[in-house]
Amino acid sequence: MVPLPGVLDPKLKEFWVGNPWQIVAEGYNLSAFERNRAFLNVNGNEFLEISHLTGGADSDGDGRGVVAADFRNSGQLDLIVRQAGGGPLFCFENQFPKKNWLSVSLKGIQSNAPGIGARLVAEVNGKQIVREMYPYNGYFSQAPNRVHFGLGAATKIDRLSIRWPSGQEQVLKDLAGNRHLTVTEGSSEVTDKAK
Repeated sequence: MVPLPGVLDPKLKEFWVGNPWQIVAEGYNLSAFERNRAFLNVNGNEFLEISHLTGGADSDGDGRGVVAADFRNSGQLDLIVRQAGGGPLFCFENQFPKKNWLSVSLKGIQSNAPGIGARLVAEVNGKQIVREMYPYNGYFSQAPNRVHFGLGAATKIDRLSIRWPSGQEQVLKDLAGNRHLTVTEGSSEVTDKAK
């Protein structure tokens, strides 16, 4: 419990809760009812605000955490929104046209076991896609320990470079898409989770 730091001003509707995890339980809500928003990245150059197309992402339910992950093992990232004071969870199924993808889990040997902190660079048709293994942790939410590459029309990753937290660099070539792989640090073999 954190003690009250000073005198509260009732004219400003100030309040104090010694344990911030108990704000809602004590009858308070920090939401100013700002609407949640969903944005679509357009070719890495701009974002379109598409909340009105989502069927609910523009709620005013005090969203605090969002996790994008392939919850249906379909290759498409869905969204789960964790809220405080406006209903517990919203699940948004990705209904965009299906494209090619590859997801990667890591198994560290010299590095930490899940490969947290690794940098992955995929080369696809002359372009680079850069990801880092830092699973999102937010308000009562945590993403799976996977790196997802959207490949669009491409059916494979030409070259995947992994820089492990140990400093070791590992390169894999010609990885077919539309599957989930586990890569072990220092090994040229990958385990295909689709089989």
